[in-house]
Amino acid sequence: MELDFFTHVLKELSPYTKEIALHVMGDPLTLSNIEDYLLIAYEQNFQVMITTSGAYLAKHKNIFHKCLRQINISLNSFNKNTMRCTFDEYMDEVLKLCEKRVDDEVFINLRLWNLDENGSENHYNQQIFQKLSLYFDIKFDKDLLLNPPKSIRLAKKILVHFDNYFQWPSLKNKTKTDGFCHGLTSQIAILADGTVVPCCLDGDGIMDLGSLHVKSLKEILSGSRAQNIIKGFREGKAKEELCQKCTFKDRFNNP
Repeated sequence: MELDFFTHVLKELSPYTKEIALHVMGDPLTLSNIEDYLLIAYEQNFQVMITTSGAYLAKHKNIFHKCLRQINISLNSFNKNTMRCTFDEYMDEVLKLCEKRVDDEVFINLRLWNLDENGSENHYNQQIFQKLSLYFDIKFDKDLLLNPPKSIRLAKKILVHFDNYFQWPSLKNKTKTDGFCHGLTSQIAILADGTVVPCCLDGDGIMDLGSLHVKSLKEILSGSRAQNIIKGFREGKAKEELCQKCTFKDRFNNP
């Protein structure tokens, strides 16, 4: 997204929120000038959350800008993607980031969203635990992954966060369910080309609600498609086909 347009987007968002998350199907730290985006966000009085694979941390000397509120690192990215570094090199950069944090107001969430009934990633997760245990001088219960908590505190505002795998929404998915979702009630996503969609899982713009190059955000959110989605979720119904074939919403509907 061009910096001038990014500024325009933030001005459109300003009446609705003062918090943005930099991620939609990509890693914001691939940008060599991420600091320029953070500066604009700071000037527009926004707080920023960054979600990253952790693979590009070494490209940036310091990403702890005044506007930064939280950094989420998807640790399960390493063994699910082709990386140009070893596991030790990858984890060393993650731990360096924890060491560089001087502002205790910034959260660092180390995500392990790779749990399943078969424990398919348990070996990899144990490698993660070994690294974290040595660095933070804490012990992990050997049976931790049998009944994992929501999170474990490693240090002040540095957490390991656990969650299950979920099937990425796709029109090809066989599942078809209704239910409530936070899309368009507490979150939206804006793609790099200015397309507004209900949530960050629609990286392809399948549920195109309109473009901020053409319309204001107020016009887009008051449009018939957006309002139909909102009304449906209030009634526990997924009106869009992609929403029906998304299992992420199940975590908002299962007790």
